[in-house]
Amino acid sequence: MAIATATTMDMITDTAIPTETPPPPATPGLLQLIWLASPALPVGGFSYSEGLEAAVDRAGVATETIASDWLSDQLHLGQARGDLAAMAQAIGAWRRGDIPRVAELNAWVLQTRESSEFRAQAEQMGRSLLDWLRNHHTASADDIAACARMQPTYPIAFALAAAATSAGLRDCLQAYAFGWAENMVQSAIKAVPLGQSAGQRILARLAADIPAAVEHAMALPDDQRQAFTPMLAILSSQHEVQYSRLFRS
Repeated sequence: MAIATATTMDMITDTAIPTETPPPPATPGLLQLIWLASPALPVGGFSYSEGLEAAVDRAGVATETIASDWLSDQLHLGQARGDLAAMAQAIGAWRRGDIPRVAELNAWVLQTRESSEFRAQAEQMGRSLLDWLRNHHTASADDIAACARMQPTYPIAFALAAAATSAGLRDCLQAYAFGWAENMVQSAIKAVPLGQSAGQRILARLAADIPAAVEHAMALPDDQRQAFTPMLAILSSQHEVQYSRLFRS
């Protein structure tokens, strides 16, 4: 009886008190991208309309159709040729450990902000995303420190967060673009204003447009990347002195 009891106790001890706690499983790349694209990410994206509020006030963006056309143009003429193209290069540079290249791309993003509020948005959201990264086990401490030294813009900080996942480049860019689209649709719902169903129709159109925009961005070399949206720049400048407004840009 004593031998049986001892054997039983040994089995209980071996199973109840593991000698080593296994590490938590890594979050799959897809879930990490969904997290990064979420409007709940605490970077302040919900507080910006990126010129749309001024377009409603001054440029006649007053219906679902016009708002849909406006945002589709902004995706293809602005995001695809500028921030998405820079991010496509930055993700690869982060993964290679090419910090000078990342800094070069970050400087380009800053230099192409066409109004003070656009620059303030890029800087604030970049700082906020970097703060978020410090509290998560994705990017390395060395990369986070390097990113902090260059005072990152949002596209470059997002590139670091995306580079630290196992996701492919195309999926990373699509996640960023969808997060942008979702924030802009919410801005349109508030500013035009529109109903939720109208907002979902616009989001469906943008989602259908995103793959082509991403392919365009991935194909652009440095000498073809550009930020040239003069009407948007004018509206942003006007928004800076707009009497009554909901959004920070």
